[in-house]
Amino acid sequence: MAALVFAALGLAWYAVTAGGLIRPLFLPSPGQVLARLDTLRQSGQLTADISISVYRITVGFLISTLFALPIGVLIGCYRFWEAAIEPLVDFVRYMPVVAFVPLTILWTGTGDGQKFLIIFIGTFFQQVLLVMDNVRSVPRDFINLGRTLEMPDWRILYRIVIPSAMPAIWDSMRISLGWAWTWLVVAELVAATSGLGYRITTAQRFFQTDLIFGYLLILGILGLATDQAMKFAGRRLFRYLEVQR
Repeated sequence: MAALVFAALGLAWYAVTAGGLIRPLFLPSPGQVLARLDTLRQSGQLTADISISVYRITVGFLISTLFALPIGVLIGCYRFWEAAIEPLVDFVRYMPVVAFVPLTILWTGTGDGQKFLIIFIGTFFQQVLLVMDNVRSVPRDFINLGRTLEMPDWRILYRIVIPSAMPAIWDSMRISLGWAWTWLVVAELVAATSGLGYRITTAQRFFQTDLIFGYLLILGILGLATDQAMKFAGRRLFRYLEVQR
């Protein structure tokens, strides 16, 4: 079904451009876009831009996740940490990430560190709250069972809470990965000398809409690929959920 939807959109795009209903400056044809991407591929620029963007998204997202997971678990399990940390997380997460871009440039320059920091700011605080909710959704009966068996708190956390919440946490990570792609492109649009976002900015200056559309398609394909990869990995990691269905 999904393939049919994409095929229908592609045909509609071709029909509109082939019929001359919209000027190529505003909507290039699929052929123009594919030809431009092929030229960039042959020159090596497309591969280089994809590689640097994938590297940035991977490192930035991993850093955010490594910090968000333990903090989210602590907030979700212990009221002391909830009272101490959650108000700060709520306070910062309502600040627009775009407003941090000039500050991150001042703090770290325009290198990869700035891109990592933007991804961190854009995903960390949301991830913490998602993980917190995932941990809180663990049935209370599971925890009570651990207490009945006189398990210490750390063992209940390690053997009951985290394994029970892990499928939901994995889905939260998959959702936040989509946000990470958005904030990476924002960082590359404003302050970069390479990457997919940077090329889109450069193309805008010269009205190269075929390149813009081509890179937008690449971003969509990369985002969809990472999303489906995490879905597949989730099904493999948590096979027991498929059995229950």
